[in-house]
Amino acid sequence: MTTPMLAGDRGLTAAEVAERVEAGAVNEAKRHTSRPFSAILRANLFTPLNAVIGVLAVIAVTFGGWKQGLFAGVIIANILIGTVQELRAKRTLDKLSLMNQANAKVLRDGEVQEVPPNRIVKDDLVFVEPGDRVVVDGPVVESRNLEIDESLLTGEADPVAKTPGDEVRSGSFAVAGTGLFRAQHIGADSYAAKLVEEASKFTLARSELREGINRFIKLINWLIVPIAILLIVSQAADAQNWREIIVSTVAGIVPMIPEGLVLLTSVAFAVGVVRLGARKCLVQELPAIEGLARTDVLCLDKTGTLTEGGMDVDAIRPINGTAADAALEALAALAAADDSPNPTMQAVAAHLQEQEVADPRWRVIDVMPFSSARKWSGTRFTDHGTWLLGAPDVLLDAGDPVAMDADVLAAQGLRVLALVTAESASTTGGGSTPQVTGVKAQALVVLRQRLRSTAAATLAYFKEQGVAVKIISGDSPAAVGAVAAQLGVEGAADTVDARRLPEDPEELADLLERATIFGRVKPHQKQAFVKALQSRGHTVAMTGDGVNDVLALKDADLGIAMGSGSAAARSVAQVVLLDDEFATLPHVVAEGRRVLGNIGRVSNLFLTKTVYAIALALFIAVGASIAWFAGGEPLPYPFLPIHQSLINLFTIGLPAFFLALAPTFDRARPGFVKRVLKFAIPAGICCAVPTFAVYLASLAHDGYDSALPQTTAAITLFSLALVALAIVAKPYTWWKGLLVGVCAGAFVLVLAVPPLARFYELELPGVWNTTAAAIAVGCGVAALLFWLVVRPKHLRD
Repeated sequence: MTTPMLAGDRGLTAAEVAERVEAGAVNEAKRHTSRPFSAILRANLFTPLNAVIGVLAVIAVTFGGWKQGLFAGVIIANILIGTVQELRAKRTLDKLSLMNQANAKVLRDGEVQEVPPNRIVKDDLVFVEPGDRVVVDGPVVESRNLEIDESLLTGEADPVAKTPGDEVRSGSFAVAGTGLFRAQHIGADSYAAKLVEEASKFTLARSELREGINRFIKLINWLIVPIAILLIVSQAADAQNWREIIVSTVAGIVPMIPEGLVLLTSVAFAVGVVRLGARKCLVQELPAIEGLARTDVLCLDKTGTLTEGGMDVDAIRPINGTAADAALEALAALAAADDSPNPTMQAVAAHLQEQEVADPRWRVIDVMPFSSARKWSGTRFTDHGTWLLGAPDVLLDAGDPVAMDADVLAAQGLRVLALVTAESASTTGGGSTPQVTGVKAQALVVLRQRLRSTAAATLAYFKEQGVAVKIISGDSPAAVGAVAAQLGVEGAADTVDARRLPEDPEELADLLERATIFGRVKPHQKQAFVKALQSRGHTVAMTGDGVNDVLALKDADLGIAMGSGSAAARSVAQVVLLDDEFATLPHVVAEGRRVLGNIGRVSNLFLTKTVYAIALALFIAVGASIAWFAGGEPLPYPFLPIHQSLINLFTIGLPAFFLALAPTFDRARPGFVKRVLKFAIPAGICCAVPTFAVYLASLAHDGYDSALPQTTAAITLFSLALVALAIVAKPYTWWKGLLVGVCAGAFVLVLAVPPLARFYELELPGVWNTTAAAIAVGCGVAALLFWLVVRPKHLRD
């Protein structure tokens, strides 16, 4: 990197930096890649659900003995498992975020030094070049054609030229040229204080999955209070057995609470972070895990995504009688004058060095840095005129034979640049060809791009998964189409030149639905692509690595940046592939699908339990009220807390934990809340009605003083809940069958072993009770299967 020269100022000295550090004038804005341990512990310990369960446990233990409070073990499990998994995720995030951190460049003691952004001190001279984020605010003190993109602050897509005295603000980024500015507003006083806080933050916000679960929790909270009051009032009629009534009422309330659902959702997210972290994939926002699972359109920037970083010069072809040595000399002069070379110029410089072409030391008047909007760079020399290097179809007329030759080469998958002289050229005005006059082609620079070895297989994977791929690039359409053809992309021959795209958003959306390959795309057009696709209901993911991708990365449903890309691109993306490996994306998809699919299954289980608990409480309350008015025997709740602990352990708690972490390949679908309720409500009712019916029948047959009515009801409810588990566990694998079998066997073991049966206050059922339970279970299963198979098509998932 070239050290910027600033007349009369060498930046701060080491002593001046030390003084400012001592005074606290350091850019110490808060930046957490994850929550601190204390926050993690508080979040897992002090929750409304834990508070409710804790109060109910105290009541149950007080009036029914210690074993009636065993259900409170879920609090300990929630705290331990949730805390441990989030701490694992925290360690992974912190480690990867350090790898992802982009240092700032400051001028101190006359030399450019790289320091972490939080070590910039007040009055530091900060050096920026294309791709650098501006992390503090201050005035420009030196500009070499510096252009700053402030679109993230102002919404304006056009870069702003900065001259000495102009202000630059954090949150913007350099797109062309180089410059120095003085750090005036730092820390909490700068825009960066807010922007950087959001960049790599551990967050569970803005997730359809978690929003759906929160809706469930709110709905249940509204239902629990009135139903619990109704149950308490109905049971109060039996005043003589008030201690038992209190305990059984707790047993009726506890299963209404989906106590493990939030835990398992957090665990699934945290485990996803750890798994992806092992593949050098930094998830800066946790909902990104589910984001790519929902994606149905993936926009790929060719350079850096389908191709590896860097290029190799294949040939330099002089034209129009230009001598080869003259072309090489001009290229060497351009490379020497460019103090912020892009990858293309770096490849040219490396080739010249291999060919031992020395810098001719042409005297420079003005340097025009490369811009992805202009597609060219150049230098005006004192004695050698103006030389430009850029896209042939931008610098040359369409009918120019040289431009036609360049198209032929580009169609072979090569990247071609035109080396031209011009009578005049200017970077002002925002256009391309109108800024350049008197162009004469001197040579073609042919570069060979390095295709990623895994790109073809990765693209084939997305095709199999039904994810539409759109390849967009600033290169010529022919070059992009050739690369796509080499990778086996359908529609590679039908390329679109973005310079002729329709202005109307609807027409653009129609074209995007049809076409796959786009060339000569400008940065603001990439953003327009994302918005047009979103307008058609698509969930859009966007990959990129350069400053020209920032706007699209920011607006996409999921922004994916390459680790070697610009700091600006990494700062706005939700996912960063730290090793630049495009082949990691299928693993991100798989992880997202695992989270969404498994939490959907787990939600089905927990909400089924909530529904049957609410339904049973209503049935008992109504039945008890009728019995009280009729002067009959009081109708007690059929279960004790210890019964619910047993049933919940083997139909929800244990299997849900395994299901939440299991692999799955189902594509994510929208409508999480509606889909879960369509299963949970009928399944819960099909569990509650037979259980209540067999309980009433057993009370009439065995009497109120027998434990058999409770046992018969427990067998019925357990069996039906196990059937719901078996349905939710689809698609079936050997281990899922084993899991269901082990849970069923464990419940049978409790009934068959007298000490266990006595502990859980159950009895081994007789023939009548077994038959009654079997009939009730058969009716419940038949009703549930009828709903799942025969119900109207518009009510199905």
